[in-house]
Amino acid sequence: MPIVVDIDVMLARRKMSVGELATRIGITPANLAVLKNGRAKAVRFTTLSALCEVLECQPGDLLRWEPEEPGRSDGQT
Repeated sequence: MPIVVDIDVMLARRKMSVGELATRIGITPANLAVLKNGRAKAVRFTTLSALCEVLECQPGDLLRWEPEEPGRSDGQT
């Protein structure tokens, strides 16, 4: 998928664990892991807003677009 999720980068910058972030934004660690690892098909704006508030960042700090490799149809890079 051409959308890359950089939550792990922001977690490292903030020296915060996945468990702490999940608790602070009100989702399960398992659901946060799905989002963090790029397996989510969608993200709610309320979740994105909570991520930005807790991590003190902008949506563009968490999500970025990368073009797909030519010839790849499975969405993985």
